[in-house]
Amino acid sequence: MTQLRDRRPTTALLERRFRLAERGTTLGREVRGGVTTFVAMAYIVLLNPLILGASADITGARLTIPEVTTATALAAGVMTVLMGLVGNAPLALAAGLGVNGIVAFQLAPTMTWAQAFGLVVLEGVCIVVLAVSGIRERIMNAIPAALKTAISVGIGLYIALVGLVSAGFVTRTPDSAHSTVPVRMGDGGHLVGWPMVVFAVGLLLMIVLMARAVPGAVLISIVVATLIAVIANALWPGASWGLVTPKLPTHLVAAPDFALFGHVDLFGGFASAGAITATVFLFTLVLSGFFDAMGTITSVCHEAGMTTKDGKVAGMGKILLVDGVGAIVGGGTGSAPNTVFLESAAGVGEGARTGLASVVTGALLGATMLVTPIAGIVPAQAAAPALVVIGGIMMAQCRRIPFQDSDFTIPVFLTMAIVPFTYSITNGVGAGVVSYVVVKLGKGQWREVHWLVAVIAAIFVAYFGIAGIEALAR
Repeated sequence: MTQLRDRRPTTALLERRFRLAERGTTLGREVRGGVTTFVAMAYIVLLNPLILGASADITGARLTIPEVTTATALAAGVMTVLMGLVGNAPLALAAGLGVNGIVAFQLAPTMTWAQAFGLVVLEGVCIVVLAVSGIRERIMNAIPAALKTAISVGIGLYIALVGLVSAGFVTRTPDSAHSTVPVRMGDGGHLVGWPMVVFAVGLLLMIVLMARAVPGAVLISIVVATLIAVIANALWPGASWGLVTPKLPTHLVAAPDFALFGHVDLFGGFASAGAITATVFLFTLVLSGFFDAMGTITSVCHEAGMTTKDGKVAGMGKILLVDGVGAIVGGGTGSAPNTVFLESAAGVGEGARTGLASVVTGALLGATMLVTPIAGIVPAQAAAPALVVIGGIMMAQCRRIPFQDSDFTIPVFLTMAIVPFTYSITNGVGAGVVSYVVVKLGKGQWREVHWLVAVIAAIFVAYFGIAGIEALAR
């Protein structure tokens, strides 16, 4: 009885803080969803150090794997917990894929690492100003609902493609005069090896469990697939698993390395790279962070039932503020701009509906600073099925798109297609917005275009032509 009385105040506190009943969820679902999101995105703790560590700065200095691993886990853990407590949304943050490539391969070669991280901090400041002023939320609300839905569908395709590629089910076709096909299935058009067996078993198991509405379907499938991978690798070593080889670690704890924490030079990059080049870099970071997060937040929150009838996300102001702070923290810790992760959809698919799931995910991400070896057991082939299945679920939103309306037919198609085809949410959003405005202008209906949407379209025109603009400015 004493234990029961002790639990009730805790449950009541969580209910008041996260409004579990109001959003139709339970403590168990939130914990399960938080764990699932962590498992689906834990790879970033390993991948981000490899991306940032692959490049040298202008002085020839390279970042070490331990220090970037610590920075990645620290920033992701802190920001995901903050999103749960402030935004009360099942959204996890970590170093953004794509934008970390900008830091590694565009910024670093023209300046020092400290200066590159300084530009990342400035990006976060810009996004926070846009969020606090309400401009960012106004922009999101100004974009037509059909385009926002198309963004969600495009992200679903993107998620599925990322999963298929990371698992090795889809591979790049080698440059050849005999083939114009850019991608192919497996190795030379065939599925071979234990990694493909693990992916196929995990995917099929997940599909069946979800069709039967089994609680924890995604997490169960990932765990089962990981166990099969560990056993297969132990009995038949030598298979190409990619980034993570599924084997039991020799030790469980690794000491964190905080060498990059606070290693920031805010304005030095403008002197090293030149004012114009650094400004272009900053503009690219802000634009990528702005619209990548917009699409992800909208789609994941819609799946979580956090959108109103007109497509607006409840509590968007706080969510956008935390997302902006994520870039500041990412630069300050030395990881990369932190932004909302697509893999949050995996947790939502498991029932996550509130920020409590994010608190769980953030705590696990932060803990990987100490237990990185354990987080490194799950291979891409075991986690990728979650991305494929969730991507398929997000495709169901197509039913809300008015394809019969000629104003949206091509703009929504371009949005959905260009996101996965270019591996960029920003590119898809830009193509959709620009084509929508052009259609309206072509029909003489320019008065129906919200002025903010027109401004966004103009910015995207500059974004797509940034290389030419930069060349003319030299």
